[in-house]
Amino acid sequence: RRWAMDWQVLTRELSLYLESQVRVGLLGSGVGLSLVLGFGVAYACYYLSSIAKKPQLVASNDRFCRFLEEHCPVLTETYYPTIWCWEGRVQTLLRPFITSRPQVEYRNELIKTADGGQISLDWFDNNDSLYYPDASTRPTVLLLPGLTGTSKESYILHMIHQSETLGYRCVVFNNRGIAGEELLTPRTYCAANTEDLEAVIHHVHDLHPSAPFMAAGVSMGGMLLLNYLGKTGRDTPLMAAAIFSAGWNVFESVESLEKPLNWLLFNYYLTTCLQSSISRHRRMLEKLFDMDLVMKARTVREFDKQFTSVMFGYRTIDDYYEDASPCRKLKSVGIPVLCLNSVDDVFSPGHAIPVETAKQNANVALVLTSCGGHIGFLEGIWPRKCTYMDRVFKQFVQAVFEHGNKIFSM
Repeated sequence: RRWAMDWQVLTRELSLYLESQVRVGLLGSGVGLSLVLGFGVAYACYYLSSIAKKPQLVASNDRFCRFLEEHCPVLTETYYPTIWCWEGRVQTLLRPFITSRPQVEYRNELIKTADGGQISLDWFDNNDSLYYPDASTRPTVLLLPGLTGTSKESYILHMIHQSETLGYRCVVFNNRGIAGEELLTPRTYCAANTEDLEAVIHHVHDLHPSAPFMAAGVSMGGMLLLNYLGKTGRDTPLMAAAIFSAGWNVFESVESLEKPLNWLLFNYYLTTCLQSSISRHRRMLEKLFDMDLVMKARTVREFDKQFTSVMFGYRTIDDYYEDASPCRKLKSVGIPVLCLNSVDDVFSPGHAIPVETAKQNANVALVLTSCGGHIGFLEGIWPRKCTYMDRVFKQFVQAVFEHGNKIFSM
């Protein structure tokens, strides 16, 4: 019944729009209008029957499920991808250009690491918070950007904007050497090594020990966060975590990205971004690496083989990819985690999402959409502002901070 109502509303609005816009048909007749209207109705039927769908919620814990359905209603609603760009690759490509970039004023902090390096943190303190005027107890969200992302990414800015409206504080963990700071040691970062993340989590918690604390990771940031949670179990200051567009199985991810069209659209560009992120630190890194060879890489796999896996002491690239894949550690996650993926994400293919493994851990809930791409999730006719991902983030973070006692005793 709901589908029928949606179809009637959409086709009626489309008909009215076309009648007002298309004045002359082919050869002065109404044939052109009929063709356009027929195509529009057919497209609307296809969209409503095959594209617009409710997400699949995978969770073995009935209590966690009920919690999400009650406090995150977005998970029970039909997701309507932007009607003119619902395909995964298109959503992935367009989001950075279409979505707005909310203004955020950061306070930067550089913290030292045990090996002599430094990490750049960007704080949004939200000192004007009406709901939580006491900074010592203001809920805090740690945000982890993607592979070469920083606090300036549009999806991070939107998460901070959503958190600001709720009165929360945010801090963005920028991976080493990415956000303009100097490398003090010949070391950057990877999805498998959680030492820097552990240092940041304990630093933030030590600064605000009485503040409720959770984290959200996007893409590689989500992989890193999952690997940390799989390692620490319940032994973490974090109450809960949200994961968006994580690559669950790195072998499957790189294989997908090496398909000809995906290589052309994403892989080569991502490789050049990785090379650009380390070229500024070439003098420091040349102490350990053949940088000329690293700069010749044409795929992410080649870059990881020559640089990342070597830096972190892996015998082979396969050893690194196995250790970096969060699907291997999902069973050990000890706090509530919500993971949003689209099954048409070429960075994290649908068949590689560990649905059966997730069902074995009561702390894990997967939310799977049929469309959305990689960090896409565009919705609305002109998706400038809030995306489906942003709405999931806002509702889950608010649910954890304000109603979390319902799930923390699981």
